[in-house]
Amino acid sequence: MRTPILSIFAMLVLLSCNEAKEKKNRSREQQNEQIQPITEQDMESAVIYEANIRQYSPEGTIDAFTKDIPQLKELGVKIIWLMPIYPISLKNRKATPDKSIEEIDEPNKEEKYLGSYYAIADYTAVNPNFGDLKDFEELVSTAHENDMYVILDWVANHTGWDHHWMEEHPEYYTKDDEGEITDPINPDTGEKWGWTDVADLNYGNKDLWKAMKDEMKFWVKGYNIDGFRCDVAGNVPTPFWNYAVPKLEEVKPLFMLAESEKKDLFHKAFDMGYNWEGHHIMNEIAQGKMNVTAWDEYMTKIDSTYQEDDFLMNFVTNHDENSWNGTIEERMGDAGDAMTALTYTIPGMPLIYSGQEYDMDKRLRFFRKDTIEKQKDKTWELLEQLGSLKKSNKALHGAKKAASYQRLSTSNDKDILAFRRQKGKQEIIYIANMSDEKQKFTVEMSKGNEMVNAMNGNDLKLSADNEIEFKPWQYTILKDQ
Repeated sequence: MRTPILSIFAMLVLLSCNEAKEKKNRSREQQNEQIQPITEQDMESAVIYEANIRQYSPEGTIDAFTKDIPQLKELGVKIIWLMPIYPISLKNRKATPDKSIEEIDEPNKEEKYLGSYYAIADYTAVNPNFGDLKDFEELVSTAHENDMYVILDWVANHTGWDHHWMEEHPEYYTKDDEGEITDPINPDTGEKWGWTDVADLNYGNKDLWKAMKDEMKFWVKGYNIDGFRCDVAGNVPTPFWNYAVPKLEEVKPLFMLAESEKKDLFHKAFDMGYNWEGHHIMNEIAQGKMNVTAWDEYMTKIDSTYQEDDFLMNFVTNHDENSWNGTIEERMGDAGDAMTALTYTIPGMPLIYSGQEYDMDKRLRFFRKDTIEKQKDKTWELLEQLGSLKKSNKALHGAKKAASYQRLSTSNDKDILAFRRQKGKQEIIYIANMSDEKQKFTVEMSKGNEMVNAMNGNDLKLSADNEIEFKPWQYTILKDQ
């Protein structure tokens, strides 16, 4: 009699588990249906997080990252940008910046040299090293449940050499004088970039436009993603983006980020671009090669050349900077915190790159497995404070209806950066000693202002006769009492 009873019990447990799973799935489906597409208002106070799935955890999986999504809310993250999650081509795969996998004579080299995320073999699949489509669905659902949006890294400029279009549609690719498919060419110089692990796509072929748009639509319609970060977007003809994005947005409104500062991209297709020039100036100031005068000239330049509703992504690091140009510590040294705070207080949207929140001080390998050590310390606390301030204070709105930016004169404008952001009745002032020497200075105000340090609550009086002393790279963010 024991066997039938056990069988019945096992069946009841199975039914209960299935019912619970179905309820969970229904709940997730309802959540995905209920979350509103991203709005311009969301963009004003958003923080964007770049997720490097391969290096984020020892497992290097989508599931391992998904588990940590809820705690990103502590940092004020609103948008999660996933670096490419697609299968990577094996043919011409890079093992090092200078060598392909074919040039390496080692056992199990395919398992060791994983290649560039941007050499894509299939736009509509998940890299099996990361997981599968169900894992991706879980990630999107978890993000939406936590009131965050998910955008995919999209590489429209080129594919890997194993992509099925190579055989099925060779006409989609750029050919050299000998009629052979070529790797990408710098449009400014006519010379190759050296990206030998990828093949250049030819947008002179209009059939490619529809094919690429359909690959993007696969993720919007089938997996409810919220937009795209588009790799080297300026190398792809702007008319393609102007064609594709409106058609994608027939499904739902999207958030579009261009890895470019090219201004015509923002007229119709993209919401935000990269603040590459501003980032490079931050590096140069931190290294003593420039001073605050260069920053002031840059802010004047972008104010006069961009449209009022254009905005840029601000960053102290990202996957390119970290792997190729160095860590925050290498490039910015003691200026790192002041520059990080600057990315949150100027107009635009601040970026956190995987590992930055954990004080990561190493260059992550680009073509091989690496791991971020996750321990919350001073940078987590800093980003938590900055994220909270960004979210709560309208004076830090940075998107299409950004708060105003006004440079404040000081007694030493070469070394001291001071500016006011204001929207409605809310006001923020950022002051920093952008030098490696102690500075005494005054801030010129029309009248003396009593303000409170937004980070620690201490009072500070600003007036033309109140001299302030800052240590090297010291900064403060002030708000109304």
